[in-house]
Amino acid sequence: MGDGNEIAKYTKEDFLEGTAPYEEVYQYINDPFELERAIERMSAIAKGCKVGNFKTLFKTYCQKMKAVKNQIYAENATNFDGQEMELSTGQWIADEYGITKKGPYDTDIVACVHPIMPVERLVNIDTGIEKLRIVYKKGKAWRSVISDRKTLANSRSIVNLSDYGVAVTSESAKYLVQYISDVENLNYDVIPEHSAVSRLGWIGDNEFSPYVDDLIFDGAESFEHIFHAVQTRGSYKKWLEFVKEIRAQSNIPTKIIFAASFASVLVKPCNCLPFFVHLWNGSGNGKTVALMLAASVWANPSMGAYIHTFNSTDVAQELMAGFVNSLPLMLDELQIKNCKKEDFDKMIYKLSEGVGRMRGAKTGGLQKTSTWKNCILSTGEDPISTKSSGSGAINRIIEVNTNGITFFQDAKAVADFLMGNYGFAGRAFVEELMKPESMQLAKDTQKSIFDQLKGKDITDKQIMAASLILTADALIDAWIFKDGNGLAIEEVTQFLSTHSEVSADARAYEWLIGWLAQNGKKLCEGGDYAETWGKINKNRGTVAIIKDVFAKACHDNGYNYESFLSWMKRENLLELQKSGKGYTKSVRICGIACHCVVVKNADLYGGFEPADEEEVEDF
Repeated sequence: MGDGNEIAKYTKEDFLEGTAPYEEVYQYINDPFELERAIERMSAIAKGCKVGNFKTLFKTYCQKMKAVKNQIYAENATNFDGQEMELSTGQWIADEYGITKKGPYDTDIVACVHPIMPVERLVNIDTGIEKLRIVYKKGKAWRSVISDRKTLANSRSIVNLSDYGVAVTSESAKYLVQYISDVENLNYDVIPEHSAVSRLGWIGDNEFSPYVDDLIFDGAESFEHIFHAVQTRGSYKKWLEFVKEIRAQSNIPTKIIFAASFASVLVKPCNCLPFFVHLWNGSGNGKTVALMLAASVWANPSMGAYIHTFNSTDVAQELMAGFVNSLPLMLDELQIKNCKKEDFDKMIYKLSEGVGRMRGAKTGGLQKTSTWKNCILSTGEDPISTKSSGSGAINRIIEVNTNGITFFQDAKAVADFLMGNYGFAGRAFVEELMKPESMQLAKDTQKSIFDQLKGKDITDKQIMAASLILTADALIDAWIFKDGNGLAIEEVTQFLSTHSEVSADARAYEWLIGWLAQNGKKLCEGGDYAETWGKINKNRGTVAIIKDVFAKACHDNGYNYESFLSWMKRENLLELQKSGKGYTKSVRICGIACHCVVVKNADLYGGFEPADEEEVEDF
């Protein structure tokens, strides 16, 4: 029985009441080949004794033997060179050779062929979602990856860790899932737990990312470099002295965009809306370096570190705005010559609303919608808005024409200095702002400036943006620079839009005046022109334009035909049918009755020469 060549004949009682058959097979436990052969032979004998589940019984016997030898929950622990901490591993052997444990019939199960362990639990402050930081060792170097639980808890998704160099396959995945789960549960009180954030900006009312001790970034990898760009480098004292010299100069556009950078963190506590500050015109005059100066308040101002170009998709812009959140979104070199006006209006509306689009999640339901409360600082060769931009778009922008302005005598020297000294002032500003009395001062100052500007011919949204900029400028002068070289109110308000400039319909009416003057001859019947678009009645002070001609002209010039007509009717600029309904009136043009838009107050067009034909009665 002990020579391995023969197996004794046993009875049914031996299998069900004794242990001899199992002991006979168990002696080969350290020889997998002989063990399998012995199991098959004894299984055949058991069947002859009408015992059909020998293999299951033998597996249970093996587990019993392990329990007797105290092998199942032996005091195993991680034993890796250079490990961050020692963790209990239960039944797992975790050493430099990898992660293993004993399986059925005392065989080895391999979860991973190299050291790996969870070392930190991260709880997102916005979502409450937990993630684990996993460290692993390939060669002599330790690496780490932050992964969500749904990835680590599923054998299909955990194989994605192979992209980071973790040696996991579809075969070993389920064991790696079990190992990580076991180790975390065995060491729940040992593994440290920290708050995590996936964005920048205000956290509640009293904390600000990344200026929170022990705050860990657990967001998308594509934003990690921006998160880490918000740091300090160089000398705060040198930066202060350098910027004070710039503030002493009468460069208003630089002061505006610089103050707007600080104003970005006031948008949320002052309960205001996001807004744009756009420097345009004057190619090569230093606008980009002025934007770098504004960025140096918070972060590394190098291109691609914190400042980005406009060359990105709508979704990317939305995600970027949600990520910077309270800090300014900075976009350099916005080019609109080759873009549709509608695209820029759409971008302005979207970014200044502060809320991203609702999108479905792959697993069902909705993704978390991005939100932000900040300002958007941009530069370009052209204004963002056009003559036909919607009033909502223009209302959200402070556009600063920099034509004829040279921002810096030596722009390269300024850029070189800023790339070596940055990140101090923003943190100092936020830390002061967190004091209750300072926050109240900021809110009171903003309200006071808003009320002061309220009586001017400026829209409320423009006043709101200006009040934030002027508030930030006053606070940085009091808290940081203390040099008295801040902005005067009129230096900002000169760039704000009036009610008529914001109104798309008022701008459309200005266009109409010029369009009528330009095409006056086509509004005179009997001329030598191939087309007649309507006619002028100088005596009545009206101009009749064929409806379809008017609609096409509005569309070609980017104005909403129906909105414009509705506005003109409200402003009593249209001559209507006697019933007063609709927007048109029947007028005879070249003897044919046509539906026309009849514009009143046409004494403005006294320079036109009307046709000599007799006017019809209804015109």
